[in-house]
Amino acid sequence: MKVSIAEAERRLDDLAERTAAGEEVILTRGDEAVARLLLVENGKKRTIDRDMIKALQAEVRAKASPGPSAARSQDFLYDENGLPA
Repeated sequence: MKVSIAEAERRLDDLAERTAAGEEVILTRGDEAVARLLLVENGKKRTIDRDMIKALQAEVRAKASPGPSAARSQDFLYDENGLPA
């Protein structure tokens, strides 16, 4: 939801409730977005746990099976004489 700064001053309590409920609130000046309200949990801003993301990526890579080799991917297109099959 986009709200002008002037309107946000009047509706701050409502906008805080909407943000807490997970809605994105963008503050605008004229037609230009200038700020976004963020949810704060337990007095701390949410952060991305980069170590957890790296661990998950490594786990996915370890479990992923390699696809077919592309080295001979055109073999099915051409016969033994190099002509289209």
